Amino acid sequence: MRILITNDDGIMSPVMPELVRWARGLGEVTVVAPKVEQSGKSHAIDFTRPIEIKEVAIADDVTVWSMDSTPADCVRFAILGMKLKPDLIISGINRGFNLGKDIVYSGTCGAIFEGARLGIKGIALSTDPKGFAPALKRLDSLWSFIVEKKLLDKNNLYNINIPPEDKGIVYTRQGGIYFYDEFVCIGNDMYEQRGGLLETDSCDLTLDTDAIRNGYLSITPLTHERTNLEVFRELNDK
Repeated sequence: MRILITNDDGIMSPVMPELVRWARGLGEVTVVAPKVEQSGKSHAIDFTRPIEIKEVAIADDVTVWSMDSTPADCVRFAILGMKLKPDLIISGINRGFNLGKDIVYSGTCGAIFEGARLGIKGIALSTDPKGFAPALKRLDSLWSFIVEKKLLDKNNLYNINIPPEDKGIVYTRQGGIYFYDEFVCIGNDMYEQRGGLLETDSCDLTLDTDAIRNGYLSITPLTHERTNLEVFRELNDK
């Protein structure tokens, strides 16, 4: 298996070497990741300026590239620039959950959406911002589950959130808004965006937001299709 790894926390994310070592047990690994953190960049690409891309050393026997752009651009460079043909894109492990409607902002998910646009399967991995250790310990069992259930044969894209707890795995759909946001004036015509977690919990384990709040690993099948097919069919039936 040929695996492309990227993230939105940046090439120097402390979890990157551990994730690379784990992925090498599955096959051939290449890393293309942002030079600096790109959280919240969604599916953005940068085609208005030259982009610094250079090889760096963070793991033995693995080709690692640092790119001064977004996660989606990292995928584009690997496939369109390096002419790689990965079987799977692993994006993450993100420091912080990507859940509910807020995944629209996620650079972690943006990377696998770009991969899907180019015909490549992908999984986005995210975990609690307090630490990566629980997620790393679950990678083997998670991968075994993915293979046993043939998930990548059923769908090209999955958003996977790994909690510190280990109550089991549930299949989920996107929940609602997970964070609240506000603009705060800090003086001199300058503003900061600040926010925090919404504490709403309906205990509906079919929602990714509730599953994570209740300690379950959440696997959400995603699609990059933006057409409302129900309305499309209704309009064309008239």
